[in-house]
Amino acid sequence: MLDRFDTRYVPLAIATVIVLVMMFSPGSTVPSGPENSDKVTHALMFAALAVTSRYARIGAAWTAAWLLVFAGLSEVLQGALPIQRSCSVWDAAADAVGIAIGLVVARVLARPLRISA
Repeated sequence: MLDRFDTRYVPLAIATVIVLVMMFSPGSTVPSGPENSDKVTHALMFAALAVTSRYARIGAAWTAAWLLVFAGLSEVLQGALPIQRSCSVWDAAADAVGIAIGLVVARVLARPLRISA
């Protein structure tokens, strides 16, 4: 079984663990920043997940689908769990923007390098 392990999933697994830790850490441990700076953080986290998902050879449609579900569920859980976090439609919107950015970045990175002579 280990001889068939595809290392392309490793970056996705690492990114997912980091995002889970960041999203479900108690609110009291989250550093404050300028107003709405958390939206940038959300977008960057989900862009990283989208890029690593595509690197793992998960199709663009499946990547968008699982990440949108993950974004929605994580916001609901943040509001429901006793971790002093809140559910925010705007955070989910920032997640969706990050997914779109990540898919575009992954597509650009997947293109072969063209060098003009």
